[in-house]
Amino acid sequence: MSTLVVVGGDAAGMSAASKAKRDDPELDVVVFEQGEWVSYGACGLPYYIKGEIQSLEDLVSVTPEEFRQERDIDLRTGHEVVDINPSNRTVTARSDEREVVQEYDHLLVATGSEAVTPPIDGLDRTGVYTLGSMSDGKELREYVGRARSTGDLQQPDRGPACQFLETCNGPVGIVGGGYIGVEMAEALAANDFEVHLFQRGDRILKQFSTATSETVLDHLEEQDVAVYLNTEVRELAGSDAVEAIVTKDDRVPVEMILVGTGVRPRTNLAEDAGIELGETGAIATDAYRETNVPDVYAAGDCAEAEHVVTGDPMYIPLALTANRHGRAIGQTVAGKPTKGGGVAGTAAVKAFEVEAARTGILDHDTAQKAGFEPITETIRAKSRAGYYPEGGTVQVTLTVDGPSGRVLGGSLVSEYGEGAVHRSHALVGAVSEGTTVDELSNYDLAYAPPFNTTWDPVLTAAKVVDGTR
Repeated sequence: MSTLVVVGGDAAGMSAASKAKRDDPELDVVVFEQGEWVSYGACGLPYYIKGEIQSLEDLVSVTPEEFRQERDIDLRTGHEVVDINPSNRTVTARSDEREVVQEYDHLLVATGSEAVTPPIDGLDRTGVYTLGSMSDGKELREYVGRARSTGDLQQPDRGPACQFLETCNGPVGIVGGGYIGVEMAEALAANDFEVHLFQRGDRILKQFSTATSETVLDHLEEQDVAVYLNTEVRELAGSDAVEAIVTKDDRVPVEMILVGTGVRPRTNLAEDAGIELGETGAIATDAYRETNVPDVYAAGDCAEAEHVVTGDPMYIPLALTANRHGRAIGQTVAGKPTKGGGVAGTAAVKAFEVEAARTGILDHDTAQKAGFEPITETIRAKSRAGYYPEGGTVQVTLTVDGPSGRVLGGSLVSEYGEGAVHRSHALVGAVSEGTTVDELSNYDLAYAPPFNTTWDPVLTAAKVVDGTR
């Protein structure tokens, strides 16, 4: 009987463990997880903090007890793996009670990612938060709860960040204008906080097209979120608790700060074991997610993957990728070799009453380095039939290779509920399959007045950009 050992109990790790055990019930599956939570939806944390999701447990897909009792997986929470020894095929884990050495036949490293710590003075002050774990979400929810005079949340005693204040609903700061920054701006503003968002670069949501970023920015400002572009935060000032964000030109008083400047892969354990990293800084693997060390796999936010457009390794830490690659590893270990598949970098974000999505390659420098000659066009079109009494506008940015017409990427934004995210799925297919813009313009997309125009905005964008080639 062989043994699969998994290091890390979130999306990739538990997907692999579950699939391997399901396909080969005789396989011993042991999972080590440093924390108490497993298989949870971290992407839901901003909505839990906002108050739309009432219980932290609602974000858990499968409980530890269900993994142990119903899936027969030896899940050991509260165990930190401190060593991987490929020569002996063992891992060493420590808990509060003891140290254990576990042999393996197959090993999955799914150690995830950690928040990037920017070079800012004062990060250790009370009232400075990150959002990378369930415990982080719990702390932020409690902070929001202290600011509510009414509502569904309990009113815990005020914590140290507001111990000298009458309330905890004063100005707050967000450092970073990516997914977390934008989603948390909504979550905090919806709870009547005065929100100040600081972005070092010249636009928020830099993974999206410039047109999409500008549309979201305009909407944030309409919602009274103060956005500071091209602004580098130098200090989180205060004595014990944070009191202000200091930039080159300004000092903005705040009572709380969320730092969301991105994540990086957790790779120390792998590096110490001789597992190679790729050019992205994440763990390198082959198409089956196997590393340079035989029978050792890597997946999730600690590993890189091949981009479907460029064919180059990329580091794009997203939930579906982790689940998909973990499942493929589970099948491989159970005896059915399965490739993990490439990634297109598909993602979506909600900001108050707008929604946005992106996929593929949008940046011209990246496209040119891959040998393409990119052309980009942006169009705006109605989301539903013009005579239908409801509807809005969908903005589509499409990037294609000029000579071949291949669709390289797309970015869409619309009012919330008007279909930018769902329309992006057609572009995912086009990007992944190497479809030309002419072929995309002939996609037989659904039409009915309550849902669409005769010519879907994606088709209109395809026709427009094709005409510029």
